[in-house]
Amino acid sequence: AGIPPVQGVTCWVNGQPAVGLALTDRGLAYGDGLFETMRVTDGQINWLELHLQRLQSGCQRLRIDLDMTQMRHELLAFAAQQGQGVCKLILTRGDGQRGYGLPQPTYPRRILQAAPLPLWPAQHAEQGVRLFPCQPRLAIQPLLAGLKHLNRLEQVMARAEWNDSEHAEGLLLDTEGRIIECVFSNIFFVRQGCLLTPEMSGSGVAGIMRERIMQLARELGIAVQIRDILPDALAGMDELFTCNSLYGIWP
Repeated sequence: AGIPPVQGVTCWVNGQPAVGLALTDRGLAYGDGLFETMRVTDGQINWLELHLQRLQSGCQRLRIDLDMTQMRHELLAFAAQQGQGVCKLILTRGDGQRGYGLPQPTYPRRILQAAPLPLWPAQHAEQGVRLFPCQPRLAIQPLLAGLKHLNRLEQVMARAEWNDSEHAEGLLLDTEGRIIECVFSNIFFVRQGCLLTPEMSGSGVAGIMRERIMQLARELGIAVQIRDILPDALAGMDELFTCNSLYGIWP
């Protein structure tokens, strides 16, 4: 019968078509989980291995016991049925009672959602974008740094600051004033032939396109530095671009 539509989005929960979710889910109660947003092209997930590697690393850090073989099979089946667009995986720790203590045993919940690919203006990639200087600051928390966890209120508050066509993205600093990332993208700089990207040991999301770009740069013999970058350094940069796994690169 296929997957039932939910307001233009098709959903699976734990490998089965679904239109609802348990109210006891810890993802809803505590943001206790991870997510991956993946581009689907001709029934295949772009950069699947990088997404799975990050997911597995995040599960290890949050102590979520996920069957990665099962997860891979579900993603492949879901993407094959979807064909084109965006596949979002939301992984929660599953159900739990009141309180922060981890439920025993734990049964992670795998939520897959399909949606059309956003229609960004072609000029973003061809002519470049302008970044909005966001006022909210990213909290420094090494325990969660780099993870694509479900707690995204910092990004929600930052994205609420602009609602115009002039700015395609927003620039985010941490509470110590360092450039970290954009609201839904990572950021790179080029200076004297060297590729620079912000250090993420305290905050931010280590995106899979960020990882892929650094891999390609090293293969091409381009020097890569991961370091602290302050706003004052922007004037000395030769180039700047943002990236994520859906749109690729915007200068």
